Amino acid sequence: MDVSDILNNLNEAQRNAVTSESSHLLVLAGAGSGKTRVIAHRVAWLVQALDNSPHSLLTVTFTNKAANEMKGRIESMLGQEMADFWCGTFHGIAHRLLRRHWEEASLRKEFAILDSEDQYRVIKRVCKSMGVDEGKWPARQIQWYINKEKDECRRANQAESGDDYFVEQMTKVYEEYEQLCERESLVDFGELLLRSLILLSTNESLLSHYQKRFKHILVDEFQDTNEVQYRLLSLLKGKDSSYTAVGDDDQSIYGWRGGKK
Repeated sequence: MDVSDILNNLNEAQRNAVTSESSHLLVLAGAGSGKTRVIAHRVAWLVQALDNSPHSLLTVTFTNKAANEMKGRIESMLGQEMADFWCGTFHGIAHRLLRRHWEEASLRKEFAILDSEDQYRVIKRVCKSMGVDEGKWPARQIQWYINKEKDECRRANQAESGDDYFVEQMTKVYEEYEQLCERESLVDFGELLLRSLILLSTNESLLSHYQKRFKHILVDEFQDTNEVQYRLLSLLKGKDSSYTAVGDDDQSIYGWRGGKK
């Protein structure tokens, strides 16, 4: 089988990573060193040289642009469409899971996605209904708190308030916000991830299905993963799955979102 198109234009270190037989591969390199290229070429190698089905691969990136470019690059190398290949952002993958399994996730079939501005407006609605003084408790600050808690896998009833008055007030709004979103079937970006994590954590047969399906999991910009993303990846990896992660240990462009360092 001709794999020259896959290995051409790679340096020795990149070729070693692309063709590695290791089931657990971590590639660390600086910005501009071709880390994302390694992921794309490794996917192509797994399909063409090792005869893996695109159906058995899961590739996670941090932006939609990166996902689209990566899929296009892989299809160009292979000369075929990767129709059943899951390649997307964490939120895109989670959205796909919840659309397929909305009932098991306790959602309505037509649940609506809240982007950041949508979420902000919903939080302002909640604040108004609760009589919250936004001079003291700005909606943007509450939004930050809610998203931080979800990034750390915590529901409102799991927040560690203790004697912290700030956290206590934020948690009250978080709880009301959760209830409103539940009533109106609204899902914000953090909820996509947290609900997917809960869905797989509490549904053994569904988790087993995806663990058996995804024989190879590949993650770009691994240094930027936060707690909920890391746990979701850990769940999806079955005992026989291979795992490839590439990242820059000196960089965390998403650190403000709770990235693991």
